[in-house]
Amino acid sequence: MSGLISVDQALAHLSAHPLPVVHRTVPLSEALGRRLAEPVLARVTRPPAAVSAMDGYAVRLGDVRESGAKLRVIGEAPAGTPFEKAVGAGEAVRIFTGGELPNGADHIVIQEDTIRNGDVVTCKDSYAQAQFVRAAGLDFSEGETLIEAGTVIGAAELAIAAAANRATLNVVQRPRVGILANGDELRPPGSELKRGQIVNSNPAGLAPLIQAWGGEPIDLGVASDSVESIREHMHVGGEIDLYLPVGGASVGDHDYMRAAFAEEGFTPVFEKIAVKPGKPTWFSTREGQRVLGLPGNPASAFVCAHLFASALLGAAWTERQVMAQLSAPLKESGKREQFLRAMATLGEDGQLRVEAATNQDSSLLRPFLSCNALIRREIGAAGKSMGDTVPIIMIGPLQG
Repeated sequence: MSGLISVDQALAHLSAHPLPVVHRTVPLSEALGRRLAEPVLARVTRPPAAVSAMDGYAVRLGDVRESGAKLRVIGEAPAGTPFEKAVGAGEAVRIFTGGELPNGADHIVIQEDTIRNGDVVTCKDSYAQAQFVRAAGLDFSEGETLIEAGTVIGAAELAIAAAANRATLNVVQRPRVGILANGDELRPPGSELKRGQIVNSNPAGLAPLIQAWGGEPIDLGVASDSVESIREHMHVGGEIDLYLPVGGASVGDHDYMRAAFAEEGFTPVFEKIAVKPGKPTWFSTREGQRVLGLPGNPASAFVCAHLFASALLGAAWTERQVMAQLSAPLKESGKREQFLRAMATLGEDGQLRVEAATNQDSSLLRPFLSCNALIRREIGAAGKSMGDTVPIIMIGPLQG
């Protein structure tokens, strides 16, 4: 497709050409940050039986409705070693936190409320209802769905999966994402730069985003300004699911990226987007592989990765769009949809507020140090005043 398309049209094309989904089973130790391919069902009930929430004595509630009750201690129930006999009238079992409630008992008298003298325990208080008992299945029951498919696995999900007696999880295999820079002027960080050379900073910023969105970043290096070099670098990282070439696709005589991928058999889907920054963003496909070309300017590449690469990796920003109140006015927008770098804060009144960065130059990275959001501005949107609301996309932690 040639010509300029809208952001929504671009997202629709990406949605129509998803990355192939491959499932694999991994141990819990390898599941962090992965996306679940199927729901996690509990294989056990937790707790499996009624247990004590405190150290104390398991008793029959009817025996302690009046203060001063004296009960005969007939045994112990530590966690993991249930007391096998039943608790009868006038009897108590010493129990510890997590210990299984013996048959016949329905209440725990905490040890602070008792006086122990040999095999007799005196309860200092009276009780009208059962306390300190955790019912069987209070947390979850066998067969219950605990975590939905599509969830990105974090520490809480791992803990719940382990508690549900799951040693492995079925996850979506991380797509291999090849980051390919292009330009004779680019040098790796730490280089001694000669006149006309600049540092290749884009891969360092894109790789952690790819990881956060569930992909495996592969650095394909820097291709020189030739179709042959680009095609050679395409194959240095093994099998790649999604290529993210950066730069080399504008309108100059020395931009070779799209031509190289076309020679490799990729079919163009779109070539330009009416977005600022990021107009040169393009997308092509070849069987199960995808290529999303990003602009070479660092800020443009970073913003367009958030807008479009995230969608291909299953972390679409449209689900993170919220409304915020402007802390400063905005000018009217132009002929392209704008995504302005901004800082969002949550006030003491609970109001989400946002202010655009002063300098939106697409070559500048430093403003991202004080930005955690993008303000979305429609094509031809009128100017906005302080206090007006605008849609924003969170790209970093919210400041309070």
